[in-house]
Amino acid sequence: MTHLILVLALLAQDPLDALDAKQGIKKAAPPPATAAPATPVTPGANEVKPSIPGFSDSATQPTIAEGSKPPESASAEKAAVEDSTAESSLGLWDWVDKVCHTGAMGLMIRGGMFMWPILACGILAAGVIIERYRTLKMLTTDASGLRKQVTDLLHDDKVEEALAKCDAEQGPVAAILSAGLRKFVVLRRLNYDPGKVEEQVIKAMDDYGVHVIAALERHLPVLATVSSVAPMLGFLGTVSGMVNGFDHIVATLGEQNIVKAAADGIAEALLTTALGLIVGIPAFSGYNYFTGVINQFVLEVEETATELIETVTLQLAIEAREADDAKKAVT
Repeated sequence: MTHLILVLALLAQDPLDALDAKQGIKKAAPPPATAAPATPVTPGANEVKPSIPGFSDSATQPTIAEGSKPPESASAEKAAVEDSTAESSLGLWDWVDKVCHTGAMGLMIRGGMFMWPILACGILAAGVIIERYRTLKMLTTDASGLRKQVTDLLHDDKVEEALAKCDAEQGPVAAILSAGLRKFVVLRRLNYDPGKVEEQVIKAMDDYGVHVIAALERHLPVLATVSSVAPMLGFLGTVSGMVNGFDHIVATLGEQNIVKAAADGIAEALLTTALGLIVGIPAFSGYNYFTGVINQFVLEVEETATELIETVTLQLAIEAREADDAKKAVT
């Protein structure tokens, strides 16, 4: 019976609540629950400190000494130094790469492998040109004045003084005169047959003249070879460049413009040709110049030899005439 009354009360409560809500009657809010008083928490009560052997709870943490840097700062500085070193090394390689691909070195690399033998030929030709110019310049003397002085001394029968004069001078003319006069002095001291003295003097000057001319023409074959080989190497590089250009066109056919594909090969061909001519033309010009100078020396030597023979012949004739006159005077 009691249960039945409770069910009926619950069923009647819901319509009453709906009626109160429709009429604007609000239900009283339940009283707020009273909060329990907060208990005071002592500082450090909830902190759990690790138990480290040898250290007490009252020990203070270690402090960083003045002047020393924390580990984070040291590692940051080390990383910065390593970055700067890497950047400097990278900058050096960039500079080397720039030097190798710009200027004269860049042209040498673009020209291909035939540029280096042509460059070696150019260095060799430059060395020969400098050496021959200095040597022939030092040998240039007043040949006509020396011949006149020697002729005057021979006319005065001062053969040894003429020989000393020639030994004191330098050049091919002085060397030829010295060789002939030395032979003449030796034969006179030996009382050699006057009829054969002239022949021996001529032979001595001819033999020595061969060595003089060989010394003047030293290294000239190198210039002649370079003047011929350097342009030939340039033409060979031209052929190689064109072949490489056509190969590149075939390899990139349809991918890029034909002119752009053949540009490297054409550049290689033109560079090798240009360098071959740049080396060959000065070498050929130097060879012709030095050949002309040496021919002038040879002409002076021949004139000197002829004049010396005439002077020696005249001197021998005078001595023979004096000897005959002395014999006649005795008889």
